[in-house]
Amino acid sequence: MTDSPRIEKAPDAFRTISEVSEALDVPQHVLRFWEAKFPQVKPLKRAGGRRYYRPDDIDLLKGIRGLLYGEGLTIKGVQKVLREQGVRHVAEIGRDGIKDATARREAERAAPVVLPTVEQVNLSAEAPSDTLLEAQRARLENVLDELLNLREILRRRPQFSQRKASAAE
Repeated sequence: MTDSPRIEKAPDAFRTISEVSEALDVPQHVLRFWEAKFPQVKPLKRAGGRRYYRPDDIDLLKGIRGLLYGEGLTIKGVQKVLREQGVRHVAEIGRDGIKDATARREAERAAPVVLPTVEQVNLSAEAPSDTLLEAQRARLENVLDELLNLREILRRRPQFSQRKASAAE
């Protein structure tokens, strides 16, 4: 038998569980276990239950792996990081490493939020500034992540759930 060279996939291509397992140096059963423990990990499942991971899923798994194995966090510790700091932060850890991701997050928090004036945005212009729109989108995505995390925290609080149930009656 000859070993045929592997065809290199595009960076944005979907990966099978065996490819992800090999890339992360983690057994396949561990990846399936992480899916159960971290509902944020949602690979596509095709007929027969075959899993296909998107690049974002892989970054998230790399971040989870880094926090568990590199930083020594427990499953509950990683769940807390996901809940409090969001999926995007953990995925950045997977892409860039914990130091870079944490430094970037701290810089974002420390930076004053400067909202553009109406003249700067001028959405009626034919070509609004792409960089300004990208910056606005990034800020909005951060706010959305934080709001979703807060909503999840509130849902888990018993008194909030009870109030919600009694208001529905």
